[in-house]
Amino acid sequence: MSINVVEIHHPALRINGDAADLAANLDFYQGLLGLIPDAGRPDLRGVPGFWLNVGETGQLHLIGGSVPSPFAQGPGQDPVVPHVALAVSDIMEAKAELDRRGAKYWSLSGAVGPQSTQLFLNDPNGNMIELHQADHCRCRSANRRYNY
Repeated sequence: MSINVVEIHHPALRINGDAADLAANLDFYQGLLGLIPDAGRPDLRGVPGFWLNVGETGQLHLIGGSVPSPFAQGPGQDPVVPHVALAVSDIMEAKAELDRRGAKYWSLSGAVGPQSTQLFLNDPNGNMIELHQADHCRCRSANRRYNY
């Protein structure tokens, strides 16, 4: 059985996070590309940046701050490094499948909202992949009215 991925939600890119760099990034992504920051992005302690809305079903996450971040769980386990986030139909089924296959992963709960569970794993090339529950993310425009 494979994990049921239903959507791509966001790529996360690293940016410099001081005030001047944040302004330059906002000018580029909002001023030039016309992407609107998600005003509901939670205050992530020590992680400056923006979640930029892209259409109805996605975002681009610009992440600053030092690495390792306050959310790091050890070497190679930091959710602020570049990654791609995919929504799954059932996060607990995804976790069970990872366990069944003996896949190496780590999890983070409650970082972006009280109901959020994120699973992180690396592909064979070392690229980080985030899995999270569909509809428990602000990436979809319909969910931006909620605070997760």
